Amino acid sequence: MAGPRQLVFDLATRPALGRADFFVSPANRLALAQVDTWPAWPGGRLAIAGPAGAGKTHLAHVWAARSGARLLPAAALAALDIGALPEGAALVVEDVDRLPELPAAQAGAAEEALFHVANRLAAAGALMVSGREPPARWAIRLPDLASRLRASPVARLEAPDDALLAAVLLKLFGDRQIVVEVDLVQYLLTRMDRSFEAAEALVAELDRAALARRRPVTRVLAAEILRGAE
Repeated sequence: MAGPRQLVFDLATRPALGRADFFVSPANRLALAQVDTWPAWPGGRLAIAGPAGAGKTHLAHVWAARSGARLLPAAALAALDIGALPEGAALVVEDVDRLPELPAAQAGAAEEALFHVANRLAAAGALMVSGREPPARWAIRLPDLASRLRASPVARLEAPDDALLAAVLLKLFGDRQIVVEVDLVQYLLTRMDRSFEAAEALVAELDRAALARRRPVTRVLAAEILRGAE
């Protein structure tokens, strides 16, 4: 007779997004240095560009802790009360490059809102925008907004090196309150796809497997999961 089946709940994690949790490596050192030049950003704007999971949101939180900035997804721009922004406000608008994926009417309203936000904060305030590519590659339909975004300085987050990817893995495990051995991280580094997205997916899969099998996250479990993915 089979034993009771282990239920697995996909519980929300609590990512650590403070400055002390931002691991600095050659892949992100220049981007962090550019963020740290605030409040001397040219035109009061800075664009953060990098692949999914590269740390754009973390870097935005680091700056928000200094500036008091509000974080807002680009898809929510149309509902923003621009007139309610206080004098000298700071704002982060994330995933601006994904606006063209929205329905045309919603994307148009969001672009119009971002245009007015950029103008308002250029006079007094600061604006950070983010996307997977630099603004020059964003398919923004509103010409005046596209021009302003292209003129923004760009802080680039590069593909991860070994040190950064190892730190990301440790952070992802830590966010899920999973303690792992260093040799497990080294084992994963030599066998996983080398991207932040892959690291996030792998840690989530190991967490689910460990809960389902009532086992700790170990090198043996990782080997089983990686073999199953082949």
